[in-house]
Amino acid sequence: MDWTRIIQNTLEAAIGRDAIVYALAAIGLNLHFGYTGLLNFGQVGFMAVGAYGVGIGVRELDLSIWAAMPIGILAAVALALLLGIPTLRLRADYLAIVTIAAGEILRLAFRSETFNDYTGGSSGINQFANDFYSVNPLSGDTDLGIIDFSAGQLWVRIVGWLLVLAAVGFVWLLVRSPWGRVVKSIREDEDAVRSLGKNVVAYKMQSLIVGGVIGAVAGMVYAISAQSVQPDNYGTATTFYAYVALILGGTARTWGPVIGSIILWSLLAFTDAFLREAIGAGWLPESIIDERQVGQVRLMLVGVALVALMVFRPQGIFGDRREIALTSR
Repeated sequence: MDWTRIIQNTLEAAIGRDAIVYALAAIGLNLHFGYTGLLNFGQVGFMAVGAYGVGIGVRELDLSIWAAMPIGILAAVALALLLGIPTLRLRADYLAIVTIAAGEILRLAFRSETFNDYTGGSSGINQFANDFYSVNPLSGDTDLGIIDFSAGQLWVRIVGWLLVLAAVGFVWLLVRSPWGRVVKSIREDEDAVRSLGKNVVAYKMQSLIVGGVIGAVAGMVYAISAQSVQPDNYGTATTFYAYVALILGGTARTWGPVIGSIILWSLLAFTDAFLREAIGAGWLPESIIDERQVGQVRLMLVGVALVALMVFRPQGIFGDRREIALTSR
């Protein structure tokens, strides 16, 4: 058993691209679900429009990547308005149905031949983030002891984690403001908030927009780090991974989504590396499991751990059980 390799893979995943992307996506969901009580099952749609906004802006409009980023943000705002206007006056489950459908509709639209000239169809848009890497002040590989990164990888991680810190700080300020107290009251009892003369729909819409924009930033980070926007990377499962990160860390906790994302991807990387090393060392005979099955088995093991967490601590590691109670209004 090569424990060095196992630890190396785990640490790389803990601070890697996926941990950054899902931390940002879960921060947006935390504002929706944790603080406002909105059931958004289409966060991946916001991620997709953010990523495609940047990609199309660079490739089709011949903009720099910095000028294209506002296109992704505006696309997320437009999507929030499109989804929120017809549903936010209704019960929570209507928003859930509409958002999960919208995410899948967007994925299929982006990969369709009809928009192939703009979105690249199933091949997507590639090699559009050179402007981002051209301002990288780092050069050469960086050895951090047990793990090392190329200049590009480390640059993505530095910028990504700075964005996570900025999003956490922004949400922390929001939820401690008068606006934040109103949206938390809406989560608890929106009829009481409405009786005090507050425009509940307007506050819900604002929350949906802000959380959606944070989700769009997550999509941009994912696309820029890969220098690619592929439609099938934005499937429905992406939203549920973000929810796992959110609930694992603790709903309605500022740092909950970040810690949850780090733990989730660390667990997935650890179980993957451990199982492969155990098979190679002969600890697990191939009659029980072979390397082709590791990807599925690791998800099963992590899934069992998450089920146990939901049984014994449904509020997550740092959460409060009262924060996950949601009315159907």
